[in-house]
Amino acid sequence: MGGQSSEFAGLAALITGGASGIGLATARLLAARGARVAVLDRVTADAESSGLYPVLADVTDDAAVRAAVAEAARMLDGRLDILVNNAGIGAAGTVEDNGYDEWHRVLDVNVLGIVRTTRAALPLLREAARDRGHAAIVNTCSVAATAGLPQRALYCASKGAVYSLTLAMAADHVAEGIRVNCVNPGTADTPWVSRLLDAAPDPAAERAALNARQPMGRLVSADEVAAAIAYLASPLAGATTGTALAVDGGMQGLRIRPRTP
Repeated sequence: MGGQSSEFAGLAALITGGASGIGLATARLLAARGARVAVLDRVTADAESSGLYPVLADVTDDAAVRAAVAEAARMLDGRLDILVNNAGIGAAGTVEDNGYDEWHRVLDVNVLGIVRTTRAALPLLREAARDRGHAAIVNTCSVAATAGLPQRALYCASKGAVYSLTLAMAADHVAEGIRVNCVNPGTADTPWVSRLLDAAPDPAAERAALNARQPMGRLVSADEVAAAIAYLASPLAGATTGTALAVDGGMQGLRIRPRTP
């Protein structure tokens, strides 16, 4: 394995929400490109994910997160070069529909989860930047941060906060040599979306509507989002910080005519 396929050789990464979906796809991709990868989740990654180092924690529990980051660092020989803040949950409804407990829960996971994990990881990332010249944080944001989506008020609010937080973190840590970026997926074909579709009155019609909402006419794959995360995390992107990379099938930027049957 040579060239770009091994640009992560010798690097250590931690991915939150790494047991399924985008997180697991990212973990597998970074490992395939040479990184040693720990995955932090509330459940252990599946048996096919050999070579990954699982650590258990809920990102809403600060003590558990700090312990899990420390455990991951031990597994990774005391180092951490890359943090992927991917853990997140969804919510459906208008501003009237979600109870205050749900607002607190979603913001606690999607926004404060990033805060907790980053705080725990920063000493290791500073060491990586200082001693090895590379440290990167990638946050999983969403097209929901920059586009108004119906029935997604709470989710959009949480991802808008992630987008702004990414920019602020990039400004705060650029002088330390820590790059901070985010990836903005469109609707991705992940277990969470599958559960959302299963709960719809007509799952097939709902999937067709989600496909049609993205100009490419299909959902984004977890592997496509993982590839974007890998780019932002890579030493090859050493001049990229404070950037949101869209992987949304053209949903944010394109205005196309409706497809004819």
